[in-house]
Amino acid sequence: MFLLLTLCALVTESVFGYPDALFRLIGHPVTWIGRLITALDKGLNPPVVSSCASSPRGQRSIVDIRARGLLALALIIAVPTGLTIGAQALARAVLPMPVTFCLEICAASTLIAGRSLHDHVRAVLTGLRAAGLDGGRKAVAMIVGRDPEALDLAGVVRAATESLAENFSDGVVAPVFWLAVFGLPGAVAYKAINTADSMIGHMTPRHEAFGRAAALCDDCVNIPASRLTALWLVLASFAPGYSTRGALRTVWRDASHHRSPNAGWPEAAMAGALALRLAGPRQYGGTVIADSWMGDGKMTADTRDLARALTLYRLGCLIQGGFLLALFCGVCS
Repeated sequence: MFLLLTLCALVTESVFGYPDALFRLIGHPVTWIGRLITALDKGLNPPVVSSCASSPRGQRSIVDIRARGLLALALIIAVPTGLTIGAQALARAVLPMPVTFCLEICAASTLIAGRSLHDHVRAVLTGLRAAGLDGGRKAVAMIVGRDPEALDLAGVVRAATESLAENFSDGVVAPVFWLAVFGLPGAVAYKAINTADSMIGHMTPRHEAFGRAAALCDDCVNIPASRLTALWLVLASFAPGYSTRGALRTVWRDASHHRSPNAGWPEAAMAGALALRLAGPRQYGGTVIADSWMGDGKMTADTRDLARALTLYRLGCLIQGGFLLALFCGVCS
């Protein structure tokens, strides 16, 4: 049953996405979870105002802050997941099964970001082609956190390509995986964890201890999807114009060297397939973050490379859908 739900949700999201009018009217499940995270961050992790240097009052221990962060994470997962389970039970009690299933498909499709990711990265390509570097910088600023003004043409293309690879895992493959395994509550729980990591899982003075649980949990739940994403991209690289050998070699050699235990897998597969160098040092808010390079190809990426990356992504999505369909047919036979 979960496989059929997953397939239907994938098709629904790829065709309709999440309509802008609906977002303006009611927001999005991620924004709802985000409000909960913001409230818990304010309530459980208020800024510490120290008193005089000789007094420890007003200071909290690292253990206390981490415990508060763990409590916040538990609530971030439990509240939306519990509401989902309750809503499912209510709908199944009062509505016919076909209606309930259609509602679950619609709900599940909102947790997958395949079309949205494609459109945002394509907007970078369109911006570069229509308005040059300035257009590309404006568009890429919508999907990456690094300083757009510090990026040249190749930097904009590499940033968009890296975002495409990483978010293929986080925004598409991971929710699909947990939806297929645990149904709608599983996908909601994953989305809650991933949103918590994006909001409080940063190595900043305010969130380094409080968001530790969220960051570690996100690392764990993304392990299956990051490896699957690399597999989909390697399989997609069998298409003409890509390097399957390069994708395999780069994943084997470079994926584990990324500062993230998961992001290196899809980025390495993408870099090897396109014969590019991705990741490496980058600048956020004026601070340069050192990171290992993925791939040993060219650094002078251009719009043709970004177009090829989008095609590879689309092929990867089709391969994922085909695998799920084959799995569903195998289970039903």
